[in-house]
Amino acid sequence: MSRNRGDEGRGRQQSALFVERKTYRRRRLMDIARLLPLLGALLFLVPLMWPNPDPYPAPDSSGGIPMSEAITYMFVVWILLILASLAFGSAVGRWAENWTEGTDQPGQETP
Repeated sequence: MSRNRGDEGRGRQQSALFVERKTYRRRRLMDIARLLPLLGALLFLVPLMWPNPDPYPAPDSSGGIPMSEAITYMFVVWILLILASLAFGSAVGRWAENWTEGTDQPGQETP
């Protein structure tokens, strides 16, 4: 889209560069909803890249990541994903009624 000075007087309508705040927020929440499962899958795959612990480690070497730490990591990621989903759900619930009423913020009246 170009903004030439010659186009202004010809009756062409310029498309809006910015969208309304409620539309922008709704789109960002939809983006988060789409990316949260992908982020979770990537975080669950991280332990696959950790080195296996050596059953007979040399005295000066790191023996890898023990299974107990990997399981702890998995549960922490799981809990964080649940908390992110709850936060996302509460945000959607809080703004959903405002989208249907046409306001942007909770408690804000339409003129």
